[in-house]
Amino acid sequence: MALEALIFDVDGTLADTERDGHRVAFNAAFHEFGLDWNWDVELYGKLLAVTGGKERMNYFVDQFHTQYEKSADFDDMVIALHKAKTRHYTELLAQGGIPMRPGVVRLLNDAKKAGLRLAIATTTTPENVTALLKNSLAADSENWFEVIAAGDIIPVKKPAPDIYVWALEKMKLDASKCLAFEDSENGIKSSMGSGLKTVITINDYTTTHDFTGAIAVLSDLGEPEQPFNVLAGDVQGKSYVDLDLLEHWHSLPV
Repeated sequence: MALEALIFDVDGTLADTERDGHRVAFNAAFHEFGLDWNWDVELYGKLLAVTGGKERMNYFVDQFHTQYEKSADFDDMVIALHKAKTRHYTELLAQGGIPMRPGVVRLLNDAKKAGLRLAIATTTTPENVTALLKNSLAADSENWFEVIAAGDIIPVKKPAPDIYVWALEKMKLDASKCLAFEDSENGIKSSMGSGLKTVITINDYTTTHDFTGAIAVLSDLGEPEQPFNVLAGDVQGKSYVDLDLLEHWHSLPV
């Protein structure tokens, strides 16, 4: 069965957006609303146990800021905070502050030229995805992806498989014809839960995650002049991910 499509997570997978993107934008939103909340690098790593920005703020208050007294309109405030955070994040992207990870642009271009179908499955908002693609990939790159499954289109977020299931349904594709790309334990639980073989590229926040079941765990996708580091998996002697390696991974038994 031939490989037909690649489905990508966004934050941490396409770009290192978490530490110096989303975290900074959250803090800017908190300041804008007069809150004394501040998510430093270490705390944000703990908050990443929960996917979804609104869910993450609730988790922060419930688990790390228990002395905070929620007002009657707390849920509305969280929604407004998240909108402000998205605005700050897209402004940061517009400044060109968040580049794509090594190998991403090359592999996407090669896949597109080869006729592979491309999709995105992420918990971040559609606005965040669009801003990242336009500012860090190419002005028309949103059109490279047949399906962009993002944000609240699915109420149950990763590690539930729902977002991948939705993307596969929209593409009218069986999971056996695709590969997924993720960076976190919640991500691989979601992708594998929908039946997708999954490639992992770790980042600073996910080096200790459990990636059992991944077909490969790498530092990044690599470039000809910037080889990846292999943490697990058979890379056929290659130093960067190319279409031949994707075909090999896809051919492996489940």
